[in-house]
Amino acid sequence: MSGPVTQALPRQEQWEVTGPDPVLMVLFGSIMLFGMAMVFSATVSNDHQLAHSNFNHLLMQAMYLMVGLAVGISVSLFSLSTWQYYSKFLLFFGFLLLAIVLIPGVGISVNGSQRWLPLGPVRMQPSEIMKLVMIIYTASFLVRQGEKVKEFKVGILSMGLIVTLMATLLLLEPDFGSTVVIAATVIGMMFLGGVRMTHFMLVLGVGVSLFAALALTSTYRLQRILSFMDPFSDPFNSGFQLVQALIAIGRGEWFGVGLGNSIQKLFYLPHAHNDFLLAVIGEELGFLGLATVIILFALLVLRIFRLARLAERSGRMFEARVAQGIGLLLAFQAIINIGVNLGVLPTKGLTLPFMSYGGSSLVANCLLMGVLFAIDREVRQEPGGER
Repeated sequence: MSGPVTQALPRQEQWEVTGPDPVLMVLFGSIMLFGMAMVFSATVSNDHQLAHSNFNHLLMQAMYLMVGLAVGISVSLFSLSTWQYYSKFLLFFGFLLLAIVLIPGVGISVNGSQRWLPLGPVRMQPSEIMKLVMIIYTASFLVRQGEKVKEFKVGILSMGLIVTLMATLLLLEPDFGSTVVIAATVIGMMFLGGVRMTHFMLVLGVGVSLFAALALTSTYRLQRILSFMDPFSDPFNSGFQLVQALIAIGRGEWFGVGLGNSIQKLFYLPHAHNDFLLAVIGEELGFLGLATVIILFALLVLRIFRLARLAERSGRMFEARVAQGIGLLLAFQAIINIGVNLGVLPTKGLTLPFMSYGGSSLVANCLLMGVLFAIDREVRQEPGGER
């Protein structure tokens, strides 16, 4: 939705090209290609030993990527005013999907978690859709309410009820990781949207207390925390994943053992191609590989927040809030995944955005990028938006 131009953009903040932001495209493409290479490296030996094609996972990931790119390109053509107009409907649709997946016989259960819906030969994870839905709705809410978000009843209670309902449905799956990421993203967006500092600190404190209580009152989650604190006390059971990840990263040292030469991925490291892909990167490419991943994500998030700043200066507050939300979401999810692999955070079951193997997460992340490129296009169409 277009808004008035509040001020001319400084020369250094204006766009020099008429096409999509080249830096954003290069960062996105670099992370995607890096992820494809590492997924192949992390799975090629497994495929061989299982008598499948050595390219099985690579071909599946390529298929997911093509679908994701098609979805992202299509979404980039939509006006952001369309997302804003249908934000309440999207929220209802997101809640509906989260409820449907819990119906016995409808949702697919894997390892005790009922998180997937069948879509023909593939599976869809509603929580991935809910990430974008909550960003869109929160951005729309902040723009609609304006200065009213500083009121406790509007800025805290209204969104608090929605986040509580979302968290309840996700925890019934259970999906603690997605709950943490989405809740943290919404809280961050509310803070950037003008919620009072005292209200923000209160919500932050309550949120941390609730998540701590959820973790401590669940035997499964408590076991994860205890194994995280001292994984070597039970290295063949509860601490097995983290121990194997730390061994992999330790073997990599500075420059790694070489691409494809990981030993831990050979049935020692569980989920080597998705949740613990970073451990394989650390083993094969060493500290240099880990640093490259962290730098690429840092630059991507910084570029997204730069886009948010440009949108805000162009008077497009909804677009600015959406970009901020996407930047926060990707930052939180990358930080948690990296922290889990390095042993500084308890295991959450979250993938590394754009890099880990998986259809739902990859398509959903491409969808997020499509929205960003739509924002990029609309900002450049503003007077003074091109250099």
